[in-house]
Amino acid sequence: MARSRATKKPALSPLGALARGAIAGAVGTVALDAANYAQYRAGGGQLKALQWEFAEGLDSWDDAPAPAQVGKRLYEGLFQKELPPSSARLVNNVTHWAYGTLWGAQYGVVAASTRPRRLQGPLFGTLVWLSGYVVLPLAKLYEPIWNYDGKTLAKDWSGHLAYGTTTAAAFRLLSMGGN
Repeated sequence: MARSRATKKPALSPLGALARGAIAGAVGTVALDAANYAQYRAGGGQLKALQWEFAEGLDSWDDAPAPAQVGKRLYEGLFQKELPPSSARLVNNVTHWAYGTLWGAQYGVVAASTRPRRLQGPLFGTLVWLSGYVVLPLAKLYEPIWNYDGKTLAKDWSGHLAYGTTTAAAFRLLSMGGN
């Protein structure tokens, strides 16, 4: 039996899917960071949430995590200009948030053109997690995945499961109206 025109949910435009996906990716990034911050505090970390979130005290490329290193390489490669160590904190934050938002935008485009599946969010989070263990070793910023112990991988994966699940849920909520 065909749906009547009045009850049919309007489809998202590609731009609408992209924008909603980007917003959902930002929401997912908050979830990933909340999960990672909880693990940090459980492990004895002392920084307050916003200090930790925005990498307070990061002022060296030597101590900079992977997002900062990737952002530094992209900036310096594109603009052929060296970034000072004082930029590490800003570059880390911009790259981290851009990465989560851009993955969300991609998710939005794919999710808007497929039927929703129950495990879509966790599978998406797993894809994002695994991609890091492919790209970052190639960039010499991580070791190959088999060099990490199960506890480290599980800890990292759990944050990405939170990211994927939350991104998918936020996208569904943002897409209820269509267009």
